[in-house]
Amino acid sequence: MQRRRRRRRGFKTSSNATARLVASSNPKSQIESSSSSSGWVHVAMLPLLLLLLLLLASHGHGPAVAAAQGLPPLPIGVNYGANADNLPSPAAVATFLATKTTVNRVKLFDANPAFLDAFAANAPSISIAVSIPNAALPSFADRATGLDAARGWVRDNLAAHVANGANVTLLLAGNEILGPVVVPDLVVALLPAMRRLNQALQLEKLPQVRVTTPHYLGILAPSDGIPSNARFRPGFDDKVLAPMLKFHNETGSPLMVNAYPYFSYNAQNLNYAIFRPNAGIYDPATKLNYTSMFDAQMDAIYTAMKKLGFGDVQIAVGEAGWPTQAEPSQVGVGPEEARDFNAGMIRVCSGGKGTPLMPGRTFETYIFSLFDENQKPGPIAERNFGIFNPDFTPKYDLGLLRDGSSASPNPSPNPSPKPSPNPSPSGGGKWCVAKASADATTLQNNINYACGFVDCKPIQSGGGCFDPNNVQSHASFVMNAYYQANGRHDYDCDFKGTGMVTSSDPSYGSCKYVS
Repeated sequence: MQRRRRRRRGFKTSSNATARLVASSNPKSQIESSSSSSGWVHVAMLPLLLLLLLLLASHGHGPAVAAAQGLPPLPIGVNYGANADNLPSPAAVATFLATKTTVNRVKLFDANPAFLDAFAANAPSISIAVSIPNAALPSFADRATGLDAARGWVRDNLAAHVANGANVTLLLAGNEILGPVVVPDLVVALLPAMRRLNQALQLEKLPQVRVTTPHYLGILAPSDGIPSNARFRPGFDDKVLAPMLKFHNETGSPLMVNAYPYFSYNAQNLNYAIFRPNAGIYDPATKLNYTSMFDAQMDAIYTAMKKLGFGDVQIAVGEAGWPTQAEPSQVGVGPEEARDFNAGMIRVCSGGKGTPLMPGRTFETYIFSLFDENQKPGPIAERNFGIFNPDFTPKYDLGLLRDGSSASPNPSPNPSPKPSPNPSPSGGGKWCVAKASADATTLQNNINYACGFVDCKPIQSGGGCFDPNNVQSHASFVMNAYYQANGRHDYDCDFKGTGMVTSSDPSYGSCKYVS
């Protein structure tokens, strides 16, 4: 199931830094006016003017320029969420990505067996990152039982799929545990859980799967937007992130960040945010000029890591993207802006360009996101980050289709069944319930799993669905909540063969099943 994304506020360019063209303390890099008072161009500025012209050409500022120059086919990852009612089947998605695009990795927001089976059967070459819900971490962190719990999770959710061909390479322990919403118990559990999961993977003979956790950029202390001034937030730096970076260094796993210039831009710094030509921000400590907010964010993370002595740990980008639609009054959102940002990010992360402090490096990166998700709550933009339409045509050209490929793998992409567009709260729709033959242990596992994504208060003591107080009843309510939130695809009611879709409303008394 696709989680609900929150508005992130991380490392941000200050208004003073945005206004600064290039600091006067670096006269060799200062971009002066191209016209002097006498109306001629300063001879010393000709190389810089030529450079600017080259930058304008290389950035493809507009669809006509982009279409004329094309984009090199580069590998990149995508976030594959399914909080929508109009998406193709997982098998069609896996086939399309593997045969028609240069996408070489996907990030899933849970261990949905239908998705893992689809990639095992149709796209074994594509690397998969699998997410574990935040709520599961404390059980893995327990000193006495944590390793057994972690091994059980790996056996139940990964081992068989990997044996069948799913190319799982990353296991993500929760998401954004260190903020923006901080739950102290989860913070304490995070690193011990990561260690237990890594041990479990070794013991279950899956050493190729690395363990990390995605962070939002708020793990950086507030600063002026100059990368060399960046450091991790006090309290998290020495006690949480230093030992975590030591873990990454020892296991060869990356520090993963969700880097979103979109959540830090304004009308004044739009060009800086989406890789369009701009004067840049000068860092006097490194004597480097930044013309991209994304580069500055990445180098800020690198600087903070280096200050703790872990500059050699790899950095991965768990989420980054730009929407094609937002509120009518919002400037800087549309297909051209989305294309410019994502194309620029691909050049940095996959093209070998690197960043000013990390030149020539590549970064494991997952664009947010593969498709728009029309069932997501929140602002309009939250539903419009996709780079492909449901029929597999690109929303804008990123050069991800292989040479000679048509947009769609076949004339009919076999979309998943579409539910009623306006289901009623009770009746007239479809529901997911537990099979009467399902065993109690599996149903309890279903409850534990689904409650990591949906509200389970109704089945708790005092809730409207607490009675009858038995695992069959509680599992049916929670499995249905998960099924409905995920877009009502039949495969989201499978639960290892213990769920079934019904057209009979299972609501009773004060317990109302959503539909």
